[in-house]
Amino acid sequence: ACAPFRRLSLCNKNFQNNNNDHSSNAKHNLLVDVCLAANYEAQSLKTYREQYDSKYPGSRSTTCTMLARSFADIGDIVRGKDLYLGKKKRGQTERDKLESNLKKIFGKIHEGLSTKNGAQNYYEDKDTDKKFFKLREDWWTANRHTVWKAITCGAYDGDTYFRVTCSDGRGGAQANNKCRCPNGKDQVPTYFDYVPQYLRWF
Repeated sequence: ACAPFRRLSLCNKNFQNNNNDHSSNAKHNLLVDVCLAANYEAQSLKTYREQYDSKYPGSRSTTCTMLARSFADIGDIVRGKDLYLGKKKRGQTERDKLESNLKKIFGKIHEGLSTKNGAQNYYEDKDTDKKFFKLREDWWTANRHTVWKAITCGAYDGDTYFRVTCSDGRGGAQANNKCRCPNGKDQVPTYFDYVPQYLRWF
């Protein structure tokens, strides 16, 4: 699979240079930086809106689809599943640098977990590389709705997600206002972040 153009220029500078020396700050700072990166990414995608709207006239779902794909790529980066290596500088790819930083951040988050209720043991990484995949997966699951809010912050009224994926107690509803589910629910209408990246890139 080849990386799509949007992934080549995905804005992740905020959490690429994040430095958290204290475990108590690490989880909060990471969420802020991931949300800022998501918001900047959404702003950069606005320049393509007219191009996609003219290619798929009347669909009203192009913006939400673009945002959902970038949202999924951000999820892969956070969880350590990103396939894109990036440019190589000083013998290290952009992904190597980012991954090294994220390992440190999740190491700090792990340090701050409670030992009384077994959380620290549950997320202990036996691997010498200490990538904390389980912790990263659960962090993403717990925070994906906040990241979705950040990436859709600048979406327009009437921007609609192309599938009926919001639960409304009556068989489903469509995210038809700023790519968000109705009634102010914090439900994320996309599941692209659970589709393997190489399948999304085909």
